[in-house]
This record gives sequence, structure tokens and C-alpha cells, in this order.
Amino acid sequence: MGKNIISEYLTVKRTKLEIIRHGPSPDDSPTLVFLHEGLGCAALWRDFPAKLAAATQCSALVYSRSGYGQSDPCPLPRPIRFMHYEALEILPDLLEVAGVRDCILIGHSDGGSIALIYAGGTPAIPLRGLITEAAHVFCEDITVHSIEKIGKLYRNSDLRRKLEKYHGANTDCAFLGWNETWLNPDFRNWNLEEYLPGIKVPLLVIQGADDPYGTPAQVQA
Repeated sequence: MGKNIISEYLTVKRTKLEIIRHGPSPDDSPTLVFLHEGLGCAALWRDFPAKLAAATQCSALVYSRSGYGQSDPCPLPRPIRFMHYEALEILPDLLEVAGVRDCILIGHSDGGSIALIYAGGTPAIPLRGLITEAAHVFCEDITVHSIEKIGKLYRNSDLRRKLEKYHGANTDCAFLGWNETWLNPDFRNWNLEEYLPGIKVPLLVIQGADDPYGTPAQVQA
């Protein structure tokens, strides 16, 4: 890896998490913290974090949540409030262990939801702002239907093999932990709107008009 790219593992609550860092030390600049989607991991961000760190002269911290990428596996099934747990329990500890002094969160899909909960629900590491891409604020029918479809693809196509390239031994953990939790009937009541009034920093919200996993209603919540 390049001299300004560091790959490592950090232990948070007895769980080893895969970490990739780009750019300067977090002691010298704000840190861009990348929170991946429901089937993502650190590697699936590809070179975007490195390019953004170089363009902004910020530090970048990219990590795989437990059960994803090269991080430790997690027990299944995941709880309905697994994103709340990641935001309120894991992320604050991770940022502290990683030496992050202040940060900007960049979250995609489930990662965006985690960013919103963190921003509205914890005063931990000083937060300068956050960017969400297709974050979920509540559960929509379109989301459930699309997740049902991809579950069939996982069982009947080469999707599992493609995901295995990035998740290795965690492939079933990553997919089933996401897919089966979202399809749990109890997940229909999942909602994070209570945290939105607590967000006091600049927020950029991005939502695709034709996203099969969510509608602009997520932005209007």
C-alpha cells in the first residue's frame, strides 16, 4: 500500500474490525468516516475514500462493521435495532480507539442511517457534519420488496460468489444478517425519526429518484 494508506485491525468491544486509513493523521486534520451499505465493506468503497481524502486534505477512516469484509463475524440473527447499536455503542468507541478528534460522517444506505442516529443521539466525538446517500429513516414497502428479490438472487444466481470476493468467510453472515433482519415482520416498525431533531450540524442528504430501495419520502421525513 502507499505510504499514506494504512490497513489495520482495531478491537472494539472485543470485536476485531477491519480498518483502512488514507491521508494525514487524524491529529492533523478532520477525519472523513465512511459507513458502508447493508452489503458493503471497507473494500467496496474502492478508491473513493482515497480520492476524497486527497482532494480535501482530510484524513479518511474506512471500516467494515462486524460480520462484513475481513472483520470478525457477528451472531445471527441481527437484532431489529442493529443500526441503533452500531451508532450508539460501536461507532463512538471505534472513533475513540482510532484516535479521531473530529469528523465528518459519510454513510451509504444502512451506513447513512447509522450516521443519522449517531449525529442525533450521541455527543461523543465532535462532529462537523454528515453526508448521507440513500439513508433509511423508516421502512418502506419498496425496500422490503427489493430485499425479497435480492434474497432470491442470492439463492439462485452467482451473487453469493460475487460477494464472497469481498466478504470471504463472512459472506453468509453479511448477506443473511442484512436480508433476514430487514424481512423480519417486526422490522416494519423500525424508525429513526426520533433522532433527527438532535442533529445540530450541517447535513447533506442525497436520495436517488429511481432508487429501488427507497423513495424521496425518506428525505422528507
